[in-house]
Amino acid sequence: MKTYLSELESSYTQAANPKTAASQSAYMRDQFTIFGIKSPDRRNIEKPFLQKNYMPPIEELEQYIKALWKKPQRDFQLFALDFCVKYMKKFRERDIELLEYMVMNKSWWDTVDAIAYKLMGQYFKLYPQHRKKYVDKWLASGNMWLQRCALLFQLKYKTDIDTALLTHAIESLLGSKEFFINKAIGWVLREYSRTDAEWVIEFVDRHDDLSNLSKREALRLIG
Repeated sequence: MKTYLSELESSYTQAANPKTAASQSAYMRDQFTIFGIKSPDRRNIEKPFLQKNYMPPIEELEQYIKALWKKPQRDFQLFALDFCVKYMKKFRERDIELLEYMVMNKSWWDTVDAIAYKLMGQYFKLYPQHRKKYVDKWLASGNMWLQRCALLFQLKYKTDIDTALLTHAIESLLGSKEFFINKAIGWVLREYSRTDAEWVIEFVDRHDDLSNLSKREALRLIG
């Protein structure tokens, strides 16, 4: 693992651009150190490290993800997401704990959203029996980012969405003043309106206590 990460870091360092880094860091509200590599270039750097014959066995997934998560530059956490995607069709039941770790540490929308609708979304397709348990846990946690995940893990489910569970999650968070919560409520409703616009319209009509932001986002595609 040490060689793998040192080679990745060396590749990042060679491509680093301080001017781009300053711009990217400002966009992220200066919360993270960044190498300053534009997304297409970063992905090209990362391609060899994501080749099947270069990837470790799934038994080492947690070790690699946590090592990447502890690195100071944000590029490593973004790489960790793509790294984790390579294993998501083979997630084990216990891997939800690793996904929670990723959400609760170095939390910001750029990682949390992808963890929610890509990784957690896939996990709960593999283990649907755990959905309600973790949604309830996250809603009660007081952690805004876990609460956002309770809303967004079904973002791409389309006709497979559990509308009862989605309703439960939204209703549990009504009255929140958090931008990231109200935005997520609107986002998941807007996305579902592509599948069932009537359901979304009826939901908005029934919930006068939805924030204006949530309503506006929910109905954006409907008019």
